[in-house]
Amino acid sequence: MSGVGIYLGVVQFFFAATWIVYVLYLPQLAVQAGIGKGAVAWILMADQLVFVFADYASGVAADRVSRVVGRVGLAVLAVTLVSCAAFLALPFVAPAASPPVFIALTMVWAVTSSALRAPPLALVGRHAAKPTQPILVGLSLLGLGVANAFQPYLGLTLRGIDPRIPFALSSAALALVTLGLLAAERGLARAAAVRAEPAPASAAGLASAAGPAPVVIAAALLAALAFQVHVFIDSAPLYLRQASPTQLPMLSPVFWIGFNLGMLPLSLAAKRWPAARVMGVAALVAAVASGLATAAPNLSALIATQFVAGAAWAGVIIAAFAWALTRGGAGHAGAFAGAISSVLALATLARMGSVAAGWPKAPGLSDALAWWPVVGWLAASAVVVALVLGRPAPKVRADARGR
Repeated sequence: MSGVGIYLGVVQFFFAATWIVYVLYLPQLAVQAGIGKGAVAWILMADQLVFVFADYASGVAADRVSRVVGRVGLAVLAVTLVSCAAFLALPFVAPAASPPVFIALTMVWAVTSSALRAPPLALVGRHAAKPTQPILVGLSLLGLGVANAFQPYLGLTLRGIDPRIPFALSSAALALVTLGLLAAERGLARAAAVRAEPAPASAAGLASAAGPAPVVIAAALLAALAFQVHVFIDSAPLYLRQASPTQLPMLSPVFWIGFNLGMLPLSLAAKRWPAARVMGVAALVAAVASGLATAAPNLSALIATQFVAGAAWAGVIIAAFAWALTRGGAGHAGAFAGAISSVLALATLARMGSVAAGWPKAPGLSDALAWWPVVGWLAASAVVVALVLGRPAPKVRADARGR
């Protein structure tokens, strides 16, 4: 079963790599297509808006076809091949395309790329044993964390390289690794068939065990907004207080190193305790770490707090997706995983919008954004704590603990 999790992590790594390549080269390609550099931010925000809706829709679609083994893997593979073809075409089409054609191609890529977010988790929610789901989620997310940790180095490596080369390599790699999804789905289904499991819980029972969906999704949104501001707005200025600009490529990955190293222990925590409780505690730790980072007296202290904040964010995101799989059960895991993915995209869109509006540099607002991660993570923790306070932990059957 862990092999499936590692495989999903590899898929997510290459998927994240395509997004990194896209963001790095989009300004150059937009100019070639006759689009001003000022419009690049709006294209990226349009992509995120597409993700908000497409991630949820793809999760719902995965639930509908998952009743037949092999359908999800086949559908994801087909859509991903279309996505890779659109992605591969971008640097070749840009020099000759009109602006509407180029933007339409980016939208095709954005819509189809949603097939690799919620649908693989729908397979985990439908076929994997409940105690193993947080670990599989953690291994899947590890691929995203590793890709983000390498992002600064990838940017330096690709500088000056013809965009057709990284676009071709990353799209080909993603297409090749996605070919294994059909085998992974069948492996999960076979493992589920040989387990002696009780009938799936009713929707009412799952809701009672996992908590009201709007409350947890609201907490996830608050936490995601805090994460976006902390990592993409606040971190660079914090480092520049203690270090030179040339050191930023080495310091930026510290958060993601903490995220990656915290993944396994926090996956085990989400297996041992209810996901909402893990999410609340992790959000509280993230709030404290971000506050200490803002007040860090030296570079060593800042590095330590950034590492802890990254590990805490791993706990928040693992717990959020583990909650989604529990809440959705075998029949609706994709929809709830898609809802969490949509929340993450919405938070990214909000951060991009704030940057485009100049908020990080505006007097007064810049000070507020410096402390927003503390407020956002604290608020997320408070929402989840209010949810679980007084709610007894669900009993785990003795025979399920050993699976």
